[in-house]
Amino acid sequence: MLDSYSGYRLLLRLGLFLFILLLLGLLLDQVSLVMILGVIGLLIWHYRQLSRLNYWLWKDKKLTPPQGSGSWEGVFNGIYRLQGKNRRRVGQLASLLSRFRQGAEALPDAAVVLDSEHNILWCNKLAQLILGFVWPQDSGQRIDNLIRHPDFSAYIRKNAFAEPLEIPSPVSERRLLEIRLMPYGDRQLLLIARDKTRIHQLESMRKDFVANVSHELKTPLTVLQGYLEIMISMEEADSINQKPLSMMQQQTSRMQSMVEQLLALSRIEAGTTVDLSKVVDMSSMFSQLKVEANALSMGDYDVTFDCDVTVSPHGDELQLRSACSNLISNAIRYTSPGGKIVIKWQLVNSGAEFSVTDTGVGIAPQHIYRLTERFYRVDNARSSKTGGSGLGLAIVKHALGHHHSQLLVTSELGKGSRFSFIIPNHLLARKE
Repeated sequence: MLDSYSGYRLLLRLGLFLFILLLLGLLLDQVSLVMILGVIGLLIWHYRQLSRLNYWLWKDKKLTPPQGSGSWEGVFNGIYRLQGKNRRRVGQLASLLSRFRQGAEALPDAAVVLDSEHNILWCNKLAQLILGFVWPQDSGQRIDNLIRHPDFSAYIRKNAFAEPLEIPSPVSERRLLEIRLMPYGDRQLLLIARDKTRIHQLESMRKDFVANVSHELKTPLTVLQGYLEIMISMEEADSINQKPLSMMQQQTSRMQSMVEQLLALSRIEAGTTVDLSKVVDMSSMFSQLKVEANALSMGDYDVTFDCDVTVSPHGDELQLRSACSNLISNAIRYTSPGGKIVIKWQLVNSGAEFSVTDTGVGIAPQHIYRLTERFYRVDNARSSKTGGSGLGLAIVKHALGHHHSQLLVTSELGKGSRFSFIIPNHLLARKE
């Protein structure tokens, strides 16, 4: 039944059949007639086998082919063998598809497969729960017909999926979803929707807690600071209480500064939008920054200012000033006396760049990507001595985010650092 095809055997059988016909024709002295009748009989037999094969392929429900004979035996056996291969392959694909679906159902996120026209090809159960899909009724529906939020429709039309999109869930306005679209395969898309409600709530709670605690600490710290100043003024210069009182005043001032920075950070975070129609006078801001830097450096540093007064940014002056001031104070704080600090505001190809370059201690590469985290400090011991709180660069990060910019850091340990940011061209106002 499972003999493989052999062209030699087929040729041998045909030759043997013709030889028998030739012998029979010679015996009957009717070679031509016998040969014609034999060939006709062979054609009829082949047609009969072909009819059996056609009936089995289209009408017979049996999996096994009919019993072949002669030259057709190899054909039937080959088809049966090919069927077995296909059944095994289909079984493997079905098993693989089943495992894929089980894995997709186990995902903690909603997953939706879309074709090139944004029609739904498949979705997991979580997509039905948080996106409100009904499966399989929604198969073939356009995704933007089911998720009708205007921001999502604009996101789809824009066809730029590098950044995620946050929208309320179609099922409940109280749920916040983060939508990501990832192209793959033959112009297909994978949509991943993640429920960010709990994270958003915790972030809001954290912001409110920090803002409230900072506000509540401000008044008692002010009272402590005032009484400490009175107590210090009442003590004699050589009193043994002068040193502890001075240290208490120093630490109270440090805590007060931290509270002020926490409040500033809370205000920047709370203000999700910035009025970008206002123009910031960089010449005036640089004058104020210069006064602050000179007061902080106390003549122990070579501080240089270079400001291009022909260009000014659009945005919030307080936030930009806070960002620039934090970068300058950090440069002075982490540079040894006698070091050089250069502050520049200049035009570059992509916009206008503010930069602070110092000859300070520098930063190791493994610390650079974490510098803008809250309370993160490279050297806790040194920060304690210099009064650093670990909040300055976090303020810078959020302030720059409101101005379509980000903090850039280049540094070499022991040789100095360069902190900079670029305000893009569309937020610049130029003077003639």
